[in-house]
Order: sequence, then C-alpha cells, then structure tokens
Amino acid sequence: MKRHTFHGFMGYLAGKLAEALRSRQPELNITERDVLCVQIAGLCHDLGHGPFSHLYDGLFLPKALEKKRKLKKWKHEKGSCDMLDHLLKENNLEPVMEKYKLIPEEDITFIKEMIAGPLQESEGQEWPYKGRPEKKSFLYEIVSNKKNGVDVDKFDYLARDSLYLGIMNNFDFRRFLQFARVCEVDGRKTICTRDKEEDHMYHLFYTRHRLHKRACQHRVSHIIQEMIAEAFLKADDHTEIEGSGGSMFTLSTANEDMEAYTKLTDNVFEEILNSSEPNLQESRQILQNIISRKIYKFVGETTPKNPIPDWKSLKSSWKTKLAQPLPEGGRYLTRKDFKILVIERDYGMDDKDPIQHVHFYSKSDLNKAKAKAMPEEKESKIGTKIFSEQLIRVFCKKIDDESVKAAKKHFKQWLRMEPNLDGPEGN
Repeated sequence: MKRHTFHGFMGYLAGKLAEALRSRQPELNITERDVLCVQIAGLCHDLGHGPFSHLYDGLFLPKALEKKRKLKKWKHEKGSCDMLDHLLKENNLEPVMEKYKLIPEEDITFIKEMIAGPLQESEGQEWPYKGRPEKKSFLYEIVSNKKNGVDVDKFDYLARDSLYLGIMNNFDFRRFLQFARVCEVDGRKTICTRDKEEDHMYHLFYTRHRLHKRACQHRVSHIIQEMIAEAFLKADDHTEIEGSGGSMFTLSTANEDMEAYTKLTDNVFEEILNSSEPNLQESRQILQNIISRKIYKFVGETTPKNPIPDWKSLKSSWKTKLAQPLPEGGRYLTRKDFKILVIERDYGMDDKDPIQHVHFYSKSDLNKAKAKAMPEEKESKIGTKIFSEQLIRVFCKKIDDESVKAAKKHFKQWLRMEPNLDGPEGN
C-alpha cells in the first residue's frame, strides 16, 4: 500500500462547503480562486503522512529524535507543505495553476496555510496569515479548523472509518453544509451553525471519541502499533533511502528530503521483514511476531484518580515497581518484561467541552450575521460533563501463560503501591 495518496473525498467536501457558503452569502465575495485553493488544500492535506500514517510522526519519530537527542518537533502537516512544494517543482505545476487563473505566489502560500496554519511567526500582528486577508478568515476554518476542530478533515475520516469499522456515525456532514453560515464572532468572520444543531454537533465529537476508543486506541491495535514503531526504531540506523543528489537517509531522516520521503511508504514493513541483513534481525523478529500473532499480552489497565501530567517521567519508576518480586515468589520478571502505555482520550479539546467553542446563530438574528457560543444553561442536559480521561495500560512482553499469569499479579501489587491509581480494569 502506497503512502502518498490524494484525499479526493476531502477535497470534494472542502469544495462543497466553500460553494455552500458562496451561494448562501454572496456578500462574502468568495471567488473561483478561493474555492479551487480550498479544494487543493483538502486534496493535499495528508500528503505528509509517513508509513502507517500517525504511527510515523506520532509514535516512531518522537522516539527516534529523542534517542538521537534531537529536540526538534515535526508534524505531518509540515511534510504536506514540503511535499506540495516538491510536487509543484518536479511536475512544473505553476503554469498549470496559472492556466486555471490561480496566482502561484499568493495561492501556494494560502494552500499551505490552510494545511498547516501560519507559515511564519508573526509576533505583534493580529492577522498572522499572508494568503488571504482577515476579511476572509472563515476560509481557514474549512480544511483544518484550529478553533474547534469542526472541519472537513474530521468529516472525511469519521465517515470513512465509521463505514469500514461498522461503527454508527450519527453526524451527517450534509446537514452541516445545509446550515453552515459565516457570522461575526469577536470581530472576525467565523463559520457557524444553527442553534437547533447543538445535538448534531455533539454527535461529531462523540463519534470521534468512540472511534478512538474502539479502533485507534483499542488495546490490540494500540500494542501492535507500538511494536511496529519499536521495530522501526531498531531498524533506523540500518536503513538507507536515496534522496536528492544521491544523498542517503534513514527512516527518521527521510522526511528532511522529499525525494527520499516519496520512497518511504508502508512497504518498509515488508522490506524489513524480507531482509537478510544481520543488523535488522531484531526488527525482523518483532514484525514476524506481529504476523504470527505473538504480540505482547495485555495485563491490565487502570484510571488515575487524578490526571498525571508528568507521567513520562514516572514510567521508569513504574516499571521498577512492577518488577518487584511477589511476596509468594513465582516467575522472575524484570523491568524489560513490561510495556506501559498511557492513553489520553478526549473530545478533541483536551478536558474542555468542544461545544463551547462552536458558535451558533438563531433564525431571528440572520440579518445581524451574529453568532455566539451556546450558553451552558441552554445546553442539553443529557450528555457528559467529563470530556477527557487518562488510562494506563500494562503489557507483558513474555507471552507464555505462566509469565502472563505472574505479570497480572505484579500489576495488582503495583496498584496497591500507587495511591493515585484505581483498581484494575479489563483483566
């Protein structure tokens, strides 16, 4: 499976939302250029994903950079912008853009800003974007909405993932298109929806939460992702990917050269698996274990009574406590036999209520083009008041029955040593 794909449906949705606003509110002066740029941004939004999507930039790359003592951070949105530049240059696309009445020096910046946000620090400036003026601020909310996450990126993956995973999706993007309007909020034009749509917007965030819980953060898929990242990490210094000018790159540096990055696809899994290179033996064994379903065994999970913000600094001591001998004796387990994962689940805005960041207009205020947040007293009383949770999961790398049985006892013993942790769940 190749990594770099265009998001046709997301580009379609981006265009449909821009066109809906254009036809409903001609006073916004949305041009054909604007609509085409929004569509291109939707198409190219995820060009920067590495192998296995967020596994590359969310799991593998941070660990690889930490191992090399590099403090820089990298997100796939930057990769999308770099890849867009690469494609434009390699395919000489600026004349093609001009053919479609785009202005490359302005519109390429606009497209990249819609994908990744402001491209440069703009300290002291109220409007940080260069591609479009502040009066068209709402256009920056279509592809990647930094204010509240209500954007076509979310519409796209909720519809697709829910369909393929058989999970009910009660959010209908067509209904959102029907009621979307641009209103003034705090002096800036913002995409809003009708006040009667509060429940519908709640479904958007709730469906996202359920997808993460039942699929993205399911304990089996989660530990398999961790094992793949572990295999890539062990393979990092022993891989060579040719980039521009014949320069060679590794898994963790290929994103610095777009020619090399185009070659870094999901196929790297098979390349490691089928390699006979001695230095890739450890990586190869991990991937073979995944295929043979010899994955790390789930021991238990627990919910902190209070969120632990500095959990990364505590993982080492947790492993030491987990490995302490049992009073009754038994199988000997070490720190290296345990894998601890901490999962942060939320509705898209940490511990905040996302509905409070969506703005609603009423039918009676249409002429005023004003909108406001939903007052808490008017919010539906049927719903959650808790919007985030933290789970700590423990796995055992030894998968034989006796070791797993012992690991579960170690886990329960560890819980008794940690006053901030609740009892075991899901054993």
